Amino acid sequence: MALLRPFLSDTSLTKTLPFSPLHQNLTNTVQIAKPRRRTRTRTVVSLTELFTSSHTDLGPKNGRRGLIQCSAVAEIGGGVSVDDKDSGEKEDHKVLLGPTVGEEEKVGEGFVNYDWTEEWYPLYLTQNIPDDAPLGLTVFDKQIVLYKDGNGVLRCYEDRCPHSVFTPRLLRQWWGVASLLREVWGSNPPGYDSQELQFPAKLAKLSEGQLVDGKLECLYHGWQFEGEGKCVKIPQLPSGAKIPSSACAKHYEVRDSQGVVWVWMSKKNPANPEKLPWFENFARPGFRDVSTIHELPYDHSILLENLMDPAHVPISHDRTDWSAKREDAQALRFKVTERTDRGFAGHWGKENEQSLLNFLRFEAPCALQNNRETTDKNGEKHYFSGLFLCRPSGQGKSMLIVRFGTTRRSFLAALFPKWYFHQNASKVFEQDMGFLSSQNEILIKEKVPTKELYLNLRSSDTWVAEYRKWMDKVGHGMPYHFGHSTISLPKEPAVVEHAPAGLVAGIAASLPAKGGLGTMHTPNPANRYFRHVIHCKGCRSVVQAFQAWKNALFIMALAATALAILVSGRQWKALLLVSATLFLAGSYGCSTAIAMNTTNFVRNHRRL
Repeated sequence: MALLRPFLSDTSLTKTLPFSPLHQNLTNTVQIAKPRRRTRTRTVVSLTELFTSSHTDLGPKNGRRGLIQCSAVAEIGGGVSVDDKDSGEKEDHKVLLGPTVGEEEKVGEGFVNYDWTEEWYPLYLTQNIPDDAPLGLTVFDKQIVLYKDGNGVLRCYEDRCPHSVFTPRLLRQWWGVASLLREVWGSNPPGYDSQELQFPAKLAKLSEGQLVDGKLECLYHGWQFEGEGKCVKIPQLPSGAKIPSSACAKHYEVRDSQGVVWVWMSKKNPANPEKLPWFENFARPGFRDVSTIHELPYDHSILLENLMDPAHVPISHDRTDWSAKREDAQALRFKVTERTDRGFAGHWGKENEQSLLNFLRFEAPCALQNNRETTDKNGEKHYFSGLFLCRPSGQGKSMLIVRFGTTRRSFLAALFPKWYFHQNASKVFEQDMGFLSSQNEILIKEKVPTKELYLNLRSSDTWVAEYRKWMDKVGHGMPYHFGHSTISLPKEPAVVEHAPAGLVAGIAASLPAKGGLGTMHTPNPANRYFRHVIHCKGCRSVVQAFQAWKNALFIMALAATALAILVSGRQWKALLLVSATLFLAGSYGCSTAIAMNTTNFVRNHRRL
């Protein structure tokens, strides 16, 4: 993860290097130009003065904007001389990633035609799609509903009943009917609801509905839909009346590929099968994987950054598993081998390694894979792949499908149940959650490109810089983006998108777990149950099984204790009391397993 520098200002310590942004209007995209160089005066500032002087002594503006403009602060000794700036910049260039002057000038020339809807987005793991209920999902701010029809075919519509469609033409028609009825009756006719007749829009979410004989039914008025959105039933229509042709749900094309359901978001152009991602390793004979799904409370671009950042693993995930140890934190080496309008790719590894064994590829719009190929002593090749599918699900929200797989068989891994690996994966994302959520907050507040906030190290942040520069090229075709040199802000602030009314609707919505364990859990993004378990059939089944065993063992413990009181023989008493103790221990173990899936994460701290 790139290092944030939230105190980076637009003024220098010498008060002589003002920041002059150049704004370029291109579909709501802001381009920030490089500050112009001016003659500088000699000024020496010690670290003590830097952090003890008043803000007015450090720049023309008070507050944060007048604090500091320095690179690699940790490398500064007793003081900083502006005359040594050039030599300092050369040293910084060795460790920091930054575009050249020529690259800065070409930012505006690098834009490519891009439409975010002309892409396939990963929706869900096929194995976790409910068989008996619709599933409400989002791509950016577009709400969609996914379900299986009576033949097991996946269908996807806009998550809005067409009963809510209300055009000016319909308004005039309904208003004319209402006026005619009032003239005939002299007043409102019996059973006539003027509000409903004049304003029939309902805006009901189809994901709140149910499946009836393979058809999706809106539970507000009972309209039913099938196939590509055709309405086949409106209970309120008069006998013999035909269903209006416009009473259809908006349909989206979906594909089930390699165990993942993908959706094509464009309504203008037909789905392009050539853009559907295909992952070679997952098609290899003998390739086995463990797949999980997680809902996360930060933007998908920040999630992708995090997954592109191998340098944070030894520190943030220290001792989470055998591969992460903080003493292994070290400089890394990167080699970019491919840059296209669709993404980038390259090799990476430890600085002291002769060959770079890891191969990373990012593919638009949100697929990231990290592959590794090895050869055993018998000359047999083995393939490992970590696949991350990061769907944007709204401002400050994302949904991640994680798939780790290999052709090498591990007998040790076979001893552990899959739900154990799911819990470990959840823990990994929980460890980063606070950092990434705060990073999301800073990006939204600052409203500047990431180059004004990040110190990207050559030895750790190459992929992060590559990703944000790719966003510079295509971000103008997205609802919003934060690029390396450009930004485009959302049309509506997140406070509107996540308004209280929307929160209530979200809480009321039927989750895949159909309520799960009931009201004992309040929706909370910090809670593992709502981030993972409700989206995972396997973990839901495990929680339900542990709940049943917990109750059964507790009842058995009570029964054994009661029998121990009633029997007279000492041996029987001892046997029953020991049994009761074991039953209680088993019940406690089940409670612990349930807590692993349903409680909020708290990071444990230890003294190093």
